[in-house]
Amino acid sequence: MNTGWTFSDWLQYAFSFALVIGLLLAVLWGLRKMQSGASFLRKNSQRLQTIESLSVGPRQKILLIQVDGQDVLVGVTAHQMTALSPWPVQAPAPAAPLETPTS
Repeated sequence: MNTGWTFSDWLQYAFSFALVIGLLLAVLWGLRKMQSGASFLRKNSQRLQTIESLSVGPRQKILLIQVDGQDVLVGVTAHQMTALSPWPVQAPAPAAPLETPTS
């Protein structure tokens, strides 16, 4: 009785291992997409988006969110959310002043 592995046994083992790892990576990618709020079928037409997040403690965060095109700074704790301030809208850089001719 031959108990050694043949080439086809190794090939089947390698293919099965690659398939399992590939499925694991696909599931992890899908979970990450679902966690970030992205949808697979619909367009990204959300009115609320998280721009940046900063952890300042074990259960405290400061978030910069965008609501209908306006940025808002929000403090988040385990029990509440507080709008800290509306973030100023960045105005375009002012153009160079026009020179008026002097008479």
